[in-house]
Amino acid sequence: MYLALPALPALLFDIMAKTPWSSLDQPAFIAAFGIGSAAVFIVTLVVRLMQSRHLADASIDGLNAAYPNTGFVGLPLCLLAFGKESLAPAVIATIITVCVLFAVAIVLIELGLQTEKRLSATFGRVGLSLIKNPLLVASIAGALFSGSGMQVPEGGEALLKLLGGAASPCALVALGLFLGPKGEAQSVKTTSALVTLKLFAQPILTWWLAFHLFGLPPLWSKTAVILSALPTGTGPFMLAEFYDCEGGVTSSAILFSTVVSLITVTFCLTVLI
Repeated sequence: MYLALPALPALLFDIMAKTPWSSLDQPAFIAAFGIGSAAVFIVTLVVRLMQSRHLADASIDGLNAAYPNTGFVGLPLCLLAFGKESLAPAVIATIITVCVLFAVAIVLIELGLQTEKRLSATFGRVGLSLIKNPLLVASIAGALFSGSGMQVPEGGEALLKLLGGAASPCALVALGLFLGPKGEAQSVKTTSALVTLKLFAQPILTWWLAFHLFGLPPLWSKTAVILSALPTGTGPFMLAEFYDCEGGVTSSAILFSTVVSLITVTFCLTVLI
């Protein structure tokens, strides 16, 4: 995990620094991708709470079903499949995922674990977590750099390219380290449901929102669908480990959604390209 820490922030900063602010002003895309993620997250959260799941664990399950690996997999995949024009929607989707959705989950987890009825303390801890989130900091810093009109020096650009290019390989190593030591008995039924929601329900809903309800341009619609069809990222597992929640289902969901997505994402690319 520590190998991957500087890689993705460097990639996000590099992309944001080169992305004009005007290209990020895409309310329809934000709505299509955001509603797709939010709907799956909320449905999973409510169902798990009805099954007497603790709010913290139910929130992580919601992430398992709605948290696509937009950073480590989505950005390079979109670049390869659709070209540089797809990086803007990919960055927007990554910000929605790693910042907004992640923040909502942190708030709910903190609320579930809160022993004292002080909302100010809860939101203070949430705010501190977000401020210390390198993905959020790198994205905002890159956006501010882009808005300033400055150019990244050649030496800095070379360093960003070197670190950013290591994002995907390091993510694979980190994921292997996460999954390797886990020997708990997994709930096949729960894992199957989460993987089904992630790989089928979310992209289908996003497809309808992007192509039919909001009528996005073809490139933006295709990018939204592909990003929503990606397997579960490592974020939910990081939260489960950090808050000492049950990590067995999460690691299983990451593993099996990644394996099955080799088929589902390939199918989506075949249909859309």
